[in-house]
Amino acid sequence: MVARPDHARHHASVWLSGVSTGYDGRPALEDVDLAIEPGTLLAVVGPNGAGKSTLLKLMAGLQPAWRGRIEVLGEPPGRQSRRIAYVPQAELVDWSFPVTVSDVVMMGRYPGLGPWRRPGAADRHAVADALGKVGMASHDQTQIGQLSGGQRRRVFLARALAADPEVYLLDEPVTGVDATTQEDLMDILEAEARSGKTIIATTHDLACAAQRFQKVAAVNRRIVAHGPASLVLDPSVLSSTYGGHLLVVGGQTVVLDDAHHHDQAFGRETHFHDDAH
Repeated sequence: MVARPDHARHHASVWLSGVSTGYDGRPALEDVDLAIEPGTLLAVVGPNGAGKSTLLKLMAGLQPAWRGRIEVLGEPPGRQSRRIAYVPQAELVDWSFPVTVSDVVMMGRYPGLGPWRRPGAADRHAVADALGKVGMASHDQTQIGQLSGGQRRRVFLARALAADPEVYLLDEPVTGVDATTQEDLMDILEAEARSGKTIIATTHDLACAAQRFQKVAAVNRRIVAHGPASLVLDPSVLSSTYGGHLLVVGGQTVVLDDAHHHDQAFGRETHFHDDAH
């Protein structure tokens, strides 16, 4: 079910071939082959500790590959950082620091400014537009620590939008938020994909993956399956991906994988969750 992506390399925004990596000598991902084309909205699914976050870190250039090849926008990871937006599960933020929502979103513009330029009218417009898209325009002068967990997720997505990247790497962007926020964020991601952007997002929500994403990559230390989003409804794919985390109730397959409760994750693939709303 997983085709080798070599033939698609020159058409892919993100391309991995034979990639393995890990932490402290222990493998977290092995022999990963994956090609993701521009305009793709891809869900990365799998059990806790399967390597989903590690996969995004590889693409972002934050995790070195032990072996294999990776290209992001035709270059090794990290070379095209201005054209990529990476949003981790948890931001390392001092929530008491006197920085406003607008200030945080403006940070998405800094990589394109260079070391000596100050934000101009175009940058302020991009920030206002991004905040409008995520429904946070009325909070532009709110101190970041005053926001709920769901509002913070909206703001950090706005920061990514303000950067106007070609590739989004989003670690659980809709986990732990209320249904309205999830739908709003997915509408934004769908629109970005339609405009030709590449969105790669990890998620524990298989229903959301099946209904709102175009494609899925099922991961459990390797790529179990990669293809149309309907794959997350395939019992054989679910069994291979989640193993003993499956339960069949009334003929329906249920995944027993709680996105809000993590045992010690593999290696340094640490997981955090904010409050919703």
